[in-house]
Amino acid sequence: QVQLVESGGGLVQAGGSLRLSCAASGAIFRINVMGWYRQAPGKQRELVAAITSGVSTNYADSVKGRFTISRDNAKKMVYLQMNSLKPEDTAVYYCNADVVPLGPGNSEYMYWGQGTQVTVSS
Repeated sequence: QVQLVESGGGLVQAGGSLRLSCAASGAIFRINVMGWYRQAPGKQRELVAAITSGVSTNYADSVKGRFTISRDNAKKMVYLQMNSLKPEDTAVYYCNADVVPLGPGNSEYMYWGQGTQVTVSS
């Protein structure tokens, strides 16, 4: 069983910063892509940022230059540093990972965290 647990959400004023963390645990052989998604009320879940095991990154246009994704492969963690936050960044943020579990075979499975609320006040 693989679990992803996020932390670091909260309430911040516009222009402020938050750092989200996500820890992966369980029967993990390898983690490929890790990412952060968000879902605002009444909207679809959208990709915020993703990072490969080789630390190539991809960002949504709306967060480029403000957010930075990073990971620590040894600790099985992914982070999202969010600066210059805007009210439109308010959403539940979800950690996501493509994991190859321990055991026979080389199949990859997608796992999600439970989400952490980020609220940016104007």
